[in-house]
Amino acid sequence: MAENKNDSIIFEAEDGTEVEFAVLEQTTLGGINYLFVVDKADDESFLILREDSGADTEEMAAYDIVEDEKELDAVIRIFDELLEDVNLEV
Repeated sequence: MAENKNDSIIFEAEDGTEVEFAVLEQTTLGGINYLFVVDKADDESFLILREDSGADTEEMAAYDIVEDEKELDAVIRIFDELLEDVNLEV
């Protein structure tokens, strides 16, 4: 996962295909950075991404999809408040 300078993220799927996501919001919880992103091709699909603090990259940050339910619930509550005009349903 690589961060792009124009507020988008390019995600490389397991099969090698690339999907571009628009970054709508970001927040920090417990010292960890999170991004709320939507698929540029399908505005209905969103992901919550966590910055990979163990990534050894200088130019670009690396992100992982948040899959832990407790972590996801906590972060979604924050993004729900930040993105008042978006109804977040998991």
